[in-house]
Order: sequence, then C-alpha cells, then structure tokens
Amino acid sequence: MERPQHVAAVVLAAGESRRFGSPKQLAQLDGRTLLEHVLELARAAELDPVVAVVPVWLSRPASMDDERLRWVRNPHPERGMSHSLRLGFAALPRDVEAAVILLGDQPSVGLATIGRLLLARGERPLIATRAEGRMAAPVLVDRSHFGVVEQPSGDIGLREVLASHPEWVLAVDVERAPSDVDTPDDLARIGHMFDSEAGKRR
Repeated sequence: MERPQHVAAVVLAAGESRRFGSPKQLAQLDGRTLLEHVLELARAAELDPVVAVVPVWLSRPASMDDERLRWVRNPHPERGMSHSLRLGFAALPRDVEAAVILLGDQPSVGLATIGRLLLARGERPLIATRAEGRMAAPVLVDRSHFGVVEQPSGDIGLREVLASHPEWVLAVDVERAPSDVDTPDDLARIGHMFDSEAGKRR
C-alpha cells in the first residue's frame, strides 16, 4: 500500500471490559493481544502517527516501541468512547491532514478496508465503512471536521454524527462488519475465523 500523506490513526482502547470480565486489551488472539493486532494494522497501513488511547494501567507493548506510536492514557474510561476520542484527537500533530478511527477490540478489520477509506479520502469530510446497511468504524475524518469529536457524549462514538449529518458522509461498502470482541465467546469466534483464514493462506 502506498504510504498515505499525513494520515494518522486514533485507536480507541480504553474501555473497561465489563462484559469481557477481564482487561480485553490483553486478551490473546493468534499469539498477540487484541490491541497489538489493531496497532499492527495501523502500522501496516502506513498511518502515522498511531495514537493509542488506553487505560492508565496499560503498559506500552515492547513490540510497538517505535516513534510512530503515541501512547495516550485515559484517566476517566468511565466517561466512554467519546472522551477517548477527544483525548486521541487532541494528541494529533498539527500537520496531520486526516485520521482513521480504529477500535481496539476489532482485530478482524482488514488492510483492504483501510485502503478503501484512504482511496475515498477527499470526497467527503467523513468516510465511513458500511456493512448490512449500517455505518460504523473504521471512520476516516478530515482535519476540516476534527471538531466533530467534541459533539458526542458517553459511549456512542461518532454514530449519531454519521446519522445526523449525511451531507458530510461517504459510506464505503464492505463485505462484512468488523466483529467487536465484547465477551470471551466473541473472542473464540474470531479465533476460529483467524484459524480458517490462516488455513486458506496455506
């Protein structure tokens, strides 16, 4: 993939994992944590910098110790995803022209999906993935509309912004919606999917 010019990633990974029962940021999938999978995706997509918004207790992974990774600690995860969004965007350098929002519990997002968002960049200020008629993360936000992250509250992310301002949004259709890992059962299902795809590659 050609390196995108001045496009960053904001990875939201400060959730409290209530339904999972333990910190899902550290849950193992195919030899790596869920968060490492998403950070590796951002790095493979040549997004720079990669801003990871995490709980205060989470250590920076040694495997991701490079200058592109910015580790932002969220002291108030109880305020929801919207608070993490604001922290992440506040940490972006001034020369960043756009940012791709990724969720730390969606390891199944493919590099091709990020590529489609980047190809559509410039057509609208917000580029969202759409599957089965629903728009969701990943979402690309142009700098001209970075202020939208100030609008949401609680744990809804940009969902209401996408719904209430269709004139800002271009939807990029993908075959299937990325799977959230909210419970151990979700992790097991995604693990089977990873095993299946690895088998096909062999």
